[in-house]
Amino acid sequence: MSGTTQDDYTDRYARRVRGMTTSEIRALFSVASRPEVVSLAGGSPYIAALPLDAVGEMLGKLASESGTTSLQYGIGQGTVELRERICEVMSLSGIHGASPDDVVVTVGGQQALDLIARLFLDPGDVVLAEGPTYVGALGVFQAAQAQVRHVAIDADGLIPAALSAAIEASGRRAKFLYLIPTYQNPAGVTLSDARRDEILDICERAGLLVVEDDPYGMLSFEGDAPLPLRARRRDGVFYVSTFSKTFAPGLRVGWILAPHAVREKLVMASEAAILCPSAFAQGAVTQYLTTMPWREQIKVYREIYRERRDALLGALHDLMPAGTSWTHPAGGLFVWTTLPDGLDSKAMMPRAIAARVAYVPGTGFYADGTGTANMRLNFSFAEPARLREGVRRLAGVMEQELAMRAVFGSTVAGSGGPHRRRGPAAADAPGPDLA
Repeated sequence: MSGTTQDDYTDRYARRVRGMTTSEIRALFSVASRPEVVSLAGGSPYIAALPLDAVGEMLGKLASESGTTSLQYGIGQGTVELRERICEVMSLSGIHGASPDDVVVTVGGQQALDLIARLFLDPGDVVLAEGPTYVGALGVFQAAQAQVRHVAIDADGLIPAALSAAIEASGRRAKFLYLIPTYQNPAGVTLSDARRDEILDICERAGLLVVEDDPYGMLSFEGDAPLPLRARRRDGVFYVSTFSKTFAPGLRVGWILAPHAVREKLVMASEAAILCPSAFAQGAVTQYLTTMPWREQIKVYREIYRERRDALLGALHDLMPAGTSWTHPAGGLFVWTTLPDGLDSKAMMPRAIAARVAYVPGTGFYADGTGTANMRLNFSFAEPARLREGVRRLAGVMEQELAMRAVFGSTVAGSGGPHRRRGPAAADAPGPDLA
């Protein structure tokens, strides 16, 4: 071996380990969780809004009255009761007629993506994904030794022409399109209703599978979300979702609605990895959906998050330096911000932490390390006054950076993603082509 390392096992690892990278979000948690830091970084739901006393009583009853089953091993596909409840939940989003037989319960949405990658990705295969896209998905695909090629998005979501070009450039190595069409993470944009059928038609003609990740679809602020892709097309569409954003992320319960022919292989892959999902966690979600007013709770979340989104957008408008732009999400948890020319979100991060504010640099949401001119801001967890204070601190850091660069010179950073220009009369404008 050449060079030095503190890891004595470096030459023993499997080749797939080379694709593993540290999540920029996870690396921030130890700092962002300090009470003196205003965190705009994570994607945590506001669990304090739950009726915690009632939830605690429900969990106690689950253990005392059903402990012989809820604390026992379960089956790899998940309990029938939960899969039936999941079909009811999906029907609210417009996915009607789904069979519990085609639902596979997973350990959060993250395991759902991992199972799909295990079934379909060989080393060197291509995954097409929005640019930017969910950092956790990038980790899964890179660990599978796949190449992620980004497809440009704008204020109306994935650009069909860019998808067609990416498919042609990738050839047969492209296995599937991964996208978050509704209240996207990290950009906050939503694929327009008109584009949804066009995207599906493009993928069908190309024989390209579609993996639809939909953790945020119920968290709408401005009317109903567009129908999911899976509600429009059954064949070739894998629908992934989770209870982490609408109930409790600590339970780690998600699911896949898969084409029937694939269901059995997903179960076998899950059993090989975890044997079975937690029976207690499944029982907790089942009881919550059966005995508690969960639809009303989602309305509570919508109101809280709408207020906090408005507080963040108002603070950005009032306090951000000229040249800053941002998205205007109609739901979900995130705002995607583009910095003034010359600023680098990753290089600026240590100074932001010193100023007691945290965000996620845009580089974490691209497989190729671009996105230095962007950052993701979360509005779900902090209260409105705290959000404004966080933006005030962040704006101060940016002003200092701009002043330094005005004196010492700067290198203009590349930008990416859709944005809303600063000001009340803002108009959405497309980002650059990042395919």
